[in-house]
Amino acid sequence: MGRFLYKFLNKEQAEDGAFPTGAPGCNCLSATCALLLEMAQADGEFSETEKKNLLKILQQDYGLSGELAGELTETAQKELAESIDLWQFTNEINEHYSRDEKLEVIEQIWKIVYADGTLEMHEDYLVHKLAKLLNIKHDLLIDAKLNVLHGGG
Repeated sequence: MGRFLYKFLNKEQAEDGAFPTGAPGCNCLSATCALLLEMAQADGEFSETEKKNLLKILQQDYGLSGELAGELTETAQKELAESIDLWQFTNEINEHYSRDEKLEVIEQIWKIVYADGTLEMHEDYLVHKLAKLLNIKHDLLIDAKLNVLHGGG
């Protein structure tokens, strides 16, 4: 079982319906999902392929059932719609994720970017912006990209 699964999901869903997260008060999984959604919608649409890739990431990397992945996506979409910017999400992740966990998030973002096989200029801008907000150095951002492109991610 992966580090993410233990850290965030090896608990039952809270009685209030909240998703299991890391440290007390941490809403990391929802914040991560919001960043993935932002990337998926960077071109102004959220295609069925992008949605399937997002749900696949949530299920495989975080061990969520299809139902929970769908619910988390809806929750994160609402949080994203109500947010002013992406800082609140990246700040949550910076406070609770290790560098390696943040690199995994960057790889997941690259997976979303390349879901359609191409890198658009606005997607490139956004992934660089997110890396900067997550305090990920450029060389590590490129390593994550190459890992995804070469099938390692």
